[in-house]
Amino acid sequence: MPEVEVYTARVGEFDFEVRVHPGRTVGGADVLLLHGFPQSAASWELVSDRLGAHGVRSFAPEQRGYSPGARPGDIASYRLPELRADIVGLCDALGLDRVHLVGHDWGAIVAWDVAARYPARVASLTAVSVPHPAAFAWAREHDPVQAERSGYMSFFQQPDAPEELLLADGCAGLRAGFGDAIPADLVARHIARLSEPGAMTAALNWYRAAGDSWSAVPDVRVPTTFVWSDADLAVARSGVDATAEHVTADYRLVVLEGVSHWIPEEAPESLAQIILGRIGSP
Repeated sequence: MPEVEVYTARVGEFDFEVRVHPGRTVGGADVLLLHGFPQSAASWELVSDRLGAHGVRSFAPEQRGYSPGARPGDIASYRLPELRADIVGLCDALGLDRVHLVGHDWGAIVAWDVAARYPARVASLTAVSVPHPAAFAWAREHDPVQAERSGYMSFFQQPDAPEELLLADGCAGLRAGFGDAIPADLVARHIARLSEPGAMTAALNWYRAAGDSWSAVPDVRVPTTFVWSDADLAVARSGVDATAEHVTADYRLVVLEGVSHWIPEEAPESLAQIILGRIGSP
C-alpha cells in the first residue's frame, strides 16, 4: 500500500497538519475525515487504510487546537463558525473543490455544519456517533437520558479543573475512557497529541465556546448517512431518531450493534464499508 504523506496546509494565519492516504477521487470528490475529542487525526488511520485498499484517497487533518500551528489561546477562537471556516479553508488550500465529508464526535458537529452551509462543496456527508446538532440540542433539553449522558459537557466548560483531571497520572482517565476496544498504539497517539503544551486546553475550548450554536445549524441538503452505535454511552437514541427531520436529501441511518462511541477505531471495517456505500465506490 502506498505510504501515507503528511502535509502542512496554511489557512489564514494557521498551519494545519494533514495526513493524506493516496488514491483516487470518487465522483469528482475526495474523502475528508474530521476527528473528535479526545482523539486526533490518528483515529482515522484504520479507516483510511481500508479506503485506500479500495483505491480511494482520503485527507485527515489535525483540527484547530490539535495542530501545533493552529492553537490560539482564547476561547472565542473555538466557536463553531471558526471551526467551520477552517474546513472550508483547508479544502481551498488542498485544492479540494468538493469532498465526501466524514466526521466523528466533534468532527461530526463540524461536518454537519459545513454540509448544511456549503452544500456546493460537499458531495456527501457521513456523520458518525453524533446526531445533527439541532437534534442533539433538542435531545439534551427534552430527553432526561441524553441530559444525563451529556453531563460531562458542563464539567468540560469549567476552567482548569478538566485539564487537571484529564492530564493527571499520564492521562490515566483518558486511557480508561477509551477502554480496551481501541488499539493501544492509537490511544498512545491521541494522548501524545493532547499532552502537547496547550493542546488539552485548546481541545476543551471547543466545549467552552459552543454556547447555543448547535441549535442554529441549518438542515442538510446533501446525501447523508448517519452512523450510530447502540453501546454508545454518550449519545442516546432520541437525538438519533430526531436527526431525520434535519436532512432533506437522501438519508440513511446505520446502527452498529455492540460498538462503543469510538467507532472509527473499534469498527473500522464496518465504517469504511458504510463510507464506500455512501460515496458510491465498490
